[in-house]
Amino acid sequence: MLKIPYKYILILLAIFVVGCAKRGNITGGLTDTIPPVLQQSIPKNFSTEFKGNEVRLVFDEYVKLKDVNKQLIVSPPMNTPPNITPTNASKYITIKIKDTLQPDTTYSFNFGQSIQDNNEGNIYPQFKYVFSTGNYIDSLSVSGRISDALEKNVANFVTVMLYEVNEKFTDSIVYKEKPRYVTNTLDSAKTWQIDNIKAGKYMLVAMKDYNNNFIFDTKKDQIGFYKEHITIPSEGTNYNLQLFNEVPVFKGLKPAQASGNRATVGYEGKPDKAKFTLKNGNEVMPTIVTKLPEKDSLQLWFQPVKADSLSLEIENENFKKEFNFKIKNQKKDSLSFNAKPLGTLHFRDKFEITSSIPLTKFDTTKITLRNKDSIIVPYTTQYDAFNQKLKFNFRKEPLEKYTMLLMPGALTDFYEAQNDTLNYKFGTKDLSDYANLTLKLENVKKFPIIVELTDEKGTVLESEYSTDSNTILFNAFQPKKFYIRIIYDDNGNGKWDPGNYLEKRQGEEVLYFPKEIEVKPNWDWEEIFILTPASP
Repeated sequence: MLKIPYKYILILLAIFVVGCAKRGNITGGLTDTIPPVLQQSIPKNFSTEFKGNEVRLVFDEYVKLKDVNKQLIVSPPMNTPPNITPTNASKYITIKIKDTLQPDTTYSFNFGQSIQDNNEGNIYPQFKYVFSTGNYIDSLSVSGRISDALEKNVANFVTVMLYEVNEKFTDSIVYKEKPRYVTNTLDSAKTWQIDNIKAGKYMLVAMKDYNNNFIFDTKKDQIGFYKEHITIPSEGTNYNLQLFNEVPVFKGLKPAQASGNRATVGYEGKPDKAKFTLKNGNEVMPTIVTKLPEKDSLQLWFQPVKADSLSLEIENENFKKEFNFKIKNQKKDSLSFNAKPLGTLHFRDKFEITSSIPLTKFDTTKITLRNKDSIIVPYTTQYDAFNQKLKFNFRKEPLEKYTMLLMPGALTDFYEAQNDTLNYKFGTKDLSDYANLTLKLENVKKFPIIVELTDEKGTVLESEYSTDSNTILFNAFQPKKFYIRIIYDDNGNGKWDPGNYLEKRQGEEVLYFPKEIEVKPNWDWEEIFILTPASP
């Protein structure tokens, strides 16, 4: 008989046991996808003659609250927000009302997406608890859409409000008081609906309310409004509210010395029509006003002066104020230049030189532009004084190299300082690296129009202006994905203008081509755009 050593028997048994252990896996069963169920509310949902200050919601499993401060919508809004507890997992939620409730009023607590079960995070969506302090529940509703007046995409968490139009109503109510009814689009919806409204006449307003206080802040908040008052019930009406940032009323701020020959002046609104008068005692000083890049501030350039302080009077249509600011012995700004682009100059771009100090004189006899064969290329110039940019326009040839030479004295600044020799080199690509777009517009209702190619974020890539033509050409532009945007330029100033709430003026009308377009290098693309206005 064959004898097997004892240690080998133990090894075989171990292999057998391990093999058996791998025959099956223990699992936790099916994933729970069922949202929590409300078993009881105390008092009952849709109760009338509500007198208390506490509500308890009882669920069939442990729930938790997520982002309840952002998700919960209480309508009408309360001066003191309710206290919602607990903050940890529980089978009940308690609403403690701290505000004085209005008589004969229907209140709605919409929890949005905030109620979830504790284990899997299944959402109990858009749960509403409704009660009335009167003897009936108001049941009317109004709905609509939200869009941005200019951009393709609209902000999240937009508040939509109804203000009751009665003997106390004025249009300025949005600056001072909370609305009668409110809802919110939360973090994804572009549509809205306000429920549990009583019949009546209302003003309808939408707001991206950054302070979450239901008060319109013109410096920060976006606003949209329906021009006429609405009457509820309003059968079959769907209201589109377009958000925009108002241009604040101009206001000049206190200046501050920035160097020995320059002060900075902050402002609100548009400064283009403002008048700035700088004085040393009774003497009016010569000045130049330019934009401080990327800031809501201006630069006030003045001749160096020995004085303890200067006065600046700022005057606009509805603003006039005089400021005094101290003058110290500081280093003066010196003249320098920055040119762009260096390297590749695209066919639709202009070569430009930005100076550190405003320029006042130009001697084009000392500026030459030559190609790679040293042949002089004719050019024209345009000076953007507000932004201190000297722009050059000339006929660009493909695959060409250019040299721009500015001899000493070609440019003179406000303080009579002049440039040293400046030498810049740049070149162009082949036309086959670019694309061409022919855009044919149908149903254009008026001119002029601004036609823009934008990216997903609304950044303008290319722009054309038309005063009478339905055919728009974008030749030799850098190929990429883009959207087409049409702006009806009602005031003919070459840019989009937002609306104004108190003037009951909407922003200039904007239309988007319904799909994104992508073109490749060396493509000639033709597109037809039928302009259909958005529904009101």
